Amino acid sequence: MDRVRFAAIDIGSNAVRLLIMSVSMDGDDAFNKELMIRIPLRLGQQVFVDGKINDTKRKQLLRTMKAFRHLMNVFEVESFRACATAAMREAKNSKEIVKEIAKETDINIDIIDGHEEALMVYESHFLYNLNDQQNYAFIDVGGGSTEVSVISNGALVFSNSYKIGTVRLLFDKVEDEEYVKLQNDMTDLKEQYLINDVIASGGNIIKLNVLAKTRKGRKLSVTALNEINEHLKTLSIDERIKTYNLKQDRADVITNAGDVYLDVAQLLGAKAFIVPKIGLIDGLIHLQYTKWKSKKKNKKYFPEELLEYEIDTDVKGCHT
Repeated sequence: MDRVRFAAIDIGSNAVRLLIMSVSMDGDDAFNKELMIRIPLRLGQQVFVDGKINDTKRKQLLRTMKAFRHLMNVFEVESFRACATAAMREAKNSKEIVKEIAKETDINIDIIDGHEEALMVYESHFLYNLNDQQNYAFIDVGGGSTEVSVISNGALVFSNSYKIGTVRLLFDKVEDEEYVKLQNDMTDLKEQYLINDVIASGGNIIKLNVLAKTRKGRKLSVTALNEINEHLKTLSIDERIKTYNLKQDRADVITNAGDVYLDVAQLLGAKAFIVPKIGLIDGLIHLQYTKWKSKKKNKKYFPEELLEYEIDTDVKGCHT
């Protein structure tokens, strides 16, 4: 079966990811995950404290991009996009690093702003069947920022990014004004829209959902998330790693993420979380596929019936 492959690279504040997905050419438009790699570089640790990416992290990032380039060549991807978020946005030396990576690997990195990041996370909603008659909030908590979007009656009505992230919180680098901005926005949204369900993306909420033992197809209640999050707070980092088999770079920030998800949900008056395995990196794949399919359709490559498509939801998300 002939397949076409797309790749996305997400350079986050806590980790760097490569996702390669393919779609068959026989007319079913079903996506399959071919490869997912996560490298815990934690660029935000240096940036949020010192304002720049140090030489060690720069070399690690360059080596990672070289490896990703080789893998994309092996998989013969049709197209790819690489995006960087909060850490690279704020690093004083990000432009020179981006230039070096482009020269050494032929990978051009787009440093996207917070608003665009929020919109890209929203783009991944195509993985989930939503009720057009209901209101939903989308929340993605990453290492350097939190993105919140709201859709009402199937239309995007709000989208914003806040400098509140798990790595920032770990190093006490979140400004009070960011909390105020978030609280004010969520309070206004609560007054305008009835939101019962929050669609939450990111590695930490996926893990919290697993630890809460949410049954497949069920929602994670705000109460259940609060219980598992408070339990984790009673454990040391080492205990979290041993008891729940968490990675080091997950164990030390997971409760920070839990706090942010809970704060936003409670401010909105939401009762539960829907936790599909989606995120920024899935949105990047979706946008590439949509663009590629449009070009093919214009060339009469695709028949009209392929405009409706279904996506496999069992795909790991991104951006923690």
